[in-house]
Amino acid sequence: MTGRTVTSLTNPTVKAVRALHLRKTREETGLFLAEGLKIVAEAVELGHAPRILLYGPDAGHPLLQKAIEATEAAGGEVIEVTAGILEKISRRDNPQMVIGVFGQAFARLDELDPGAAACWVALDRVRDPGNLGTVVRTADAAGCGAVILVGDCCDPYSVEAVRATMGSIFAVRIARASVEAFLAWRARWPGSVVGTLLSATVDYRKAEYRRPALVLMGNEQAGLPPELAAACDVAVKIPMRGRADSLNLSVATGIMIYAATG
Repeated sequence: MTGRTVTSLTNPTVKAVRALHLRKTREETGLFLAEGLKIVAEAVELGHAPRILLYGPDAGHPLLQKAIEATEAAGGEVIEVTAGILEKISRRDNPQMVIGVFGQAFARLDELDPGAAACWVALDRVRDPGNLGTVVRTADAAGCGAVILVGDCCDPYSVEAVRATMGSIFAVRIARASVEAFLAWRARWPGSVVGTLLSATVDYRKAEYRRPALVLMGNEQAGLPPELAAACDVAVKIPMRGRADSLNLSVATGIMIYAATG
């Protein structure tokens, strides 16, 4: 192991890392936290070296050494810290023994090539970071081209969202757009734009999807607003057979991703 050792919560680097729980700080710095050796090692494997790497006294593992080497090679900072500091940073009683600080990487809509994947996902005003992170993970599993956040969404780089991605935050492109910018970009979409609507009469299993399919899902409470619902050329419903009248957003999105990629 290399790097220096820090034992004080008042250390400037430790304080800066703890501050990344705040969205304002993440937006100002362009940085975010990823917890756990598995996620950090996956990031390194995908070419994302930590800007700062913190590890606890019991974190010895060959993958940690690889992460340390990648961090130092990229000019990052490697610090051994106490379990107490890791607990304060993660805000958990049983913290992960490795925490990485990484740079955010938002893609622009004009950088996305629709032909690069069979399915893409757009989320309108998603509010729950757990839902968002789970959608990113599902999009990764299905080989989707990107997850596009439309309007005022929660932060995909919040600690909660990153945890839910289980490392897929480093594998899936994330783009952000206003409703107006998204609709202008959607106008040139070469395949189907698919939405689940309360007014839909077609079962999602019987619809015809033209690839590349763009799955457009609405807010957890309100669903798609009229201007985005009108942008869907394939409107479908997921039948509810029990007492529940709706599905969790991430579950519904997962169903639609796999339906559209068939």
